[in-house]
Amino acid sequence: MALDFQNTQIAFASKRSNDLRQSALLFRLMASPKLVALSQQLTRFAFWLHLPVNGLFKSTVFKQFCGGESVTSSIPAARVLWQQGIGAILDYSVEGQESETAFEASANTIMETIQLAAVEEGVPLSVFKMTGLASADLLCKISSQEALNAKETQQWQAVKERVNRITQLAEDLDVPLMVDAEESWIQDAIDQLVHEAMKAHNQNKVIIMNTIQCYRMGRVEYLKQALEQATQDGIHYGVKLVRGAYMEKERKRAKSMGYPSPIQPDKAGSDKEFNDCTQVMLDAIGTAMEPGKAALVIASHNESSNAMGVQSLEDRGWKPGQAPVWFAQLYGMSDHLSFNLAAAHHPVVKYLPFGPVKKVMPYLFRRAEENTSIKGQTGRELQLIQQELRRRSIDKS
Repeated sequence: MALDFQNTQIAFASKRSNDLRQSALLFRLMASPKLVALSQQLTRFAFWLHLPVNGLFKSTVFKQFCGGESVTSSIPAARVLWQQGIGAILDYSVEGQESETAFEASANTIMETIQLAAVEEGVPLSVFKMTGLASADLLCKISSQEALNAKETQQWQAVKERVNRITQLAEDLDVPLMVDAEESWIQDAIDQLVHEAMKAHNQNKVIIMNTIQCYRMGRVEYLKQALEQATQDGIHYGVKLVRGAYMEKERKRAKSMGYPSPIQPDKAGSDKEFNDCTQVMLDAIGTAMEPGKAALVIASHNESSNAMGVQSLEDRGWKPGQAPVWFAQLYGMSDHLSFNLAAAHHPVVKYLPFGPVKKVMPYLFRRAEENTSIKGQTGRELQLIQQELRRRSIDKS
């Protein structure tokens, strides 16, 4: 079937009209930076006062963007997606942890998601954030090549051991595992850990996959160097391409600390970097074109980038699903992309965040802030929902 991202009947087939109306209200709220900021303050204040807002939060924002509070409670949402031909990636979205006890608990939860992916058909990949296993301060010191004291050296060794346990389990259970990109000032440490994991586990096929944020400058060259290094090391390379989730934070830090911003000057620059990286990786896949030799996740909410990805696969003579390429979007967003891609038989996955309601609030607020800073994103979501509600109203008349 022809790919049509405007087909809202396919995009929202699994949603009731009441669910769509509730989603419309949320996206109206997210369209206003002032309302988003006020909502954050009120929600934090309500939780601080132990007011009974947990149920309200869970039935609105949490329901829209999260699968559940645990791995087990997220399975029903994953299975609903799979009924529509869309895989799920369970993403433990608890942020801001600092204690060694919390890092160990996070490692155990991540391993639980890998174990689920090994037995659940609709969960083809796993993912984790390095800040779920290590403090941002420690990652910053490693990235800056600062000397560690005795305690920090011990902590760094514990981080490596956690990463080794997680990545070894992924290889043992044959589950591809992505590592999310984070802020630029801690990314070098993350890249170092990921590369070490790739050398250990990507000897025969892609198991460990890095993430490249294309709103950063120089990512095309970085990707080319990573592919060259992988060839020299005799390993197979996998990557998830994203635009990035920390744009405003990156620019503010660069300005306050007096260094050049690492972020592209405008959206056009980010778009070009993303599209160029996509072509570089597809070329690498085409050169290998053997199962497990290279893999790509095109993680984008941009219609043009998804359409370009589809066209690039067709131009290379690859049928949907023939190449090791997934398309990915966040749960609760861009259903017009995900469901229409899946209907055209392309491999699609949704990032399915989960975690205790109160503990995933920082993640949800960060996503809300990100959407307010992306021109047209929330407006586009709202427009498509309203279009589908109008279509259903006409069909009834």
